[in-house]
Amino acid sequence: MISIPKRNGSATVDQPLRSSRAQTESRSNGQASPSVGFGSHKTADGPHCSTMTKETAPESLGSSRAFWQRTWGRLAIIWGIWTFIGLVFTLQFYFASYRSERPMPFIDAAYMQMIWAYLFALATPLVLWTVTRMPLERENWVRTALLHIPISIVLGVLLTALGRVLIWVRWGWPYDKPLTFESVVRFVIANFTEAIGIYMLIALTGYAFSYYRRFREGQTKTLQLEAQLSQAQLHALKMQLHPHFLFNTLHSISALLNKDADAARKMITRLGDFLRLTLENSGSQEVTLRQEMEFLSCYLEIERIRFQDRLVTHLDVAQQTLDAKVPNLILQPIVENAIRHGIAPRSTQGLIEIEAKQRNGRLRIQVRDNGPGLSVHRTSENMFKKGLGLANTETRLQQLYGSAQSFSLSNNPEGGLIVTLEIPFHIDGVVPNLSEIP
Repeated sequence: MISIPKRNGSATVDQPLRSSRAQTESRSNGQASPSVGFGSHKTADGPHCSTMTKETAPESLGSSRAFWQRTWGRLAIIWGIWTFIGLVFTLQFYFASYRSERPMPFIDAAYMQMIWAYLFALATPLVLWTVTRMPLERENWVRTALLHIPISIVLGVLLTALGRVLIWVRWGWPYDKPLTFESVVRFVIANFTEAIGIYMLIALTGYAFSYYRRFREGQTKTLQLEAQLSQAQLHALKMQLHPHFLFNTLHSISALLNKDADAARKMITRLGDFLRLTLENSGSQEVTLRQEMEFLSCYLEIERIRFQDRLVTHLDVAQQTLDAKVPNLILQPIVENAIRHGIAPRSTQGLIEIEAKQRNGRLRIQVRDNGPGLSVHRTSENMFKKGLGLANTETRLQQLYGSAQSFSLSNNPEGGLIVTLEIPFHIDGVVPNLSEIP
């Protein structure tokens, strides 16, 4: 819990920041000797820095492989496709026969077409295995293509001969018609080229899927490498913030040692609290806004010891934004910049205002001070240059959210500087796909 004083005129009252988690032809020979068939919660920052308990969620065990990635799943898909093809040719063959002088019963049409469908269903895994064993590459495509020719001829002859035997079982055997070697050879010579064509079609389909899978794997690997690079860059930026903050704080402590030893010891204690909180989330690029406000409370307590009554802070944080995810330690360098340029040069009281609102699916955070603001006489040669903290903040936002974020500095009409950052509003810890952000 953050304890934050709410301003009421010149007085302040402690108020807790509460949590809310919320895809054939046929011939007849005699009676039916056919051929192959396939053709707003306003608060203020306060004096107490609380220790945060790191929440952990159970990790999922990992999803199992998809249906089509399993062996039985692929076999089921193959048989399903060939069943559909067989039914299509069955209907085509049946209605073509229905308009002829000797219509064929539907069961005979189905038997005629489905035997070819399931013969090729049985052969498809073998063809696909052949494809995987003989990859088609730029340096060997001629040799591989030539090897497929004898394989397709042998397989085509075997399937056509087996199909002829199955046709004889239905229309020859019951009528005591003999199955001769000569009749099988004639049938094979007349029809095996269709089987070769189907073999080539299956092989080409297998190569197409193989190339597509390799393309997707290459994309995935590239995305993983880019993500790892981005994480490494973000980590490096965060590591720059810690020494930057520590240098400034230790400098303040050194200045206080001879003037106010008690205040120096208190600042060291608060620095220890702040570092403990940052270490608890050191591996996280994003934390909730609630956690970020606790970090900021610790930091402001350190600065309040330094500036005492010269530093007044006012928070206007909407309740529904507290569980939103923000980059870890994103506000501290912004507030530090406001204190350095807006409060430190003043001899009078300075004001730091922090506002967080949700608007149109975005989280908007503003940090305002009543300091001198930006120079009104800026030119292209004399532009305001962001310090290390603000430069790192802008770079981190760009790395995490790309074009979906905005970061700007502007003068407050009432005096002072306004630093505004906007990011996609999300509470699940996963940055939305940038292409889906309006």
